[in-house]
Amino acid sequence: MNGSPLSKKVAIVTGGGKGIGAVTAERLAAEGANLALVGRDSSALDAHAALLDSKYPDRSTLALRCDVTDEADVEAMITAVIESFGRLDILVNTAGGTGPIETPASDYPVGEFRKILELNVVGTFLCCKHAIPHLKDAGGGSIVNLAGTSGLRGYRNRSGYSSSKWAVRGLTRTLALELGPHDITVNDVCPNVTNGARMDRIVRLKAERTGRTPEEVYADFASQTALGRFVEEEDVAAAILFLVSDGARNITGHDIPVDAGWDV
Repeated sequence: MNGSPLSKKVAIVTGGGKGIGAVTAERLAAEGANLALVGRDSSALDAHAALLDSKYPDRSTLALRCDVTDEADVEAMITAVIESFGRLDILVNTAGGTGPIETPASDYPVGEFRKILELNVVGTFLCCKHAIPHLKDAGGGSIVNLAGTSGLRGYRNRSGYSSSKWAVRGLTRTLALELGPHDITVNDVCPNVTNGARMDRIVRLKAERTGRTPEEVYADFASQTALGRFVEEEDVAAAILFLVSDGARNITGHDIPVDAGWDV
């Protein structure tokens, strides 16, 4: 393990107990990184931390409950990471939500609009804000944010979600300019429709709203890509792993689509 690419590195993964965050955390652990798994579901975080420590025992995992939209929570989380590991090298922001689907802007509740911006944008910003001083102290590092293909084009009937992902891209590029002099890269990954529990829920709701079967909705999503298929969570995790590796040391301020050829 000492010869692994990320040996002795310390990474925070928000949303690290489930979905893309959990898969990403495992990829980082397999490469030797010490990890802080961050999120609101303590049981999921604890279970995944125990799994990673069992599979990859030569490094360690810290499970930290944290609401990324609450600045005091985020500050306490970052402090706990530094107290436990002494440094921070990598921040991966996968925590987020989808907001209402199949909802035209004229029917979109303003409270829901604010809620999804708080989670996807403010939550990403706060984790970056409080991680940055420690990444500087480490002499450099990497931030990877989760945007999405809905932040590359407009997304009909998903105004809140699409707006939030466009904002994440803007935040990413701005931070890349600010942090470049400190040898900190900042990029975002843009997954298209990705197999998993979240997408299953979206497909089910879309089918109900449009009067189609889930199978028809899945087929419609897949047909919009060049490769004719959904993305896997592992595909997204692999892109994130590359962006925090030495091989990506000169890639910063960019959007990396993992979309099976949707945005072509």
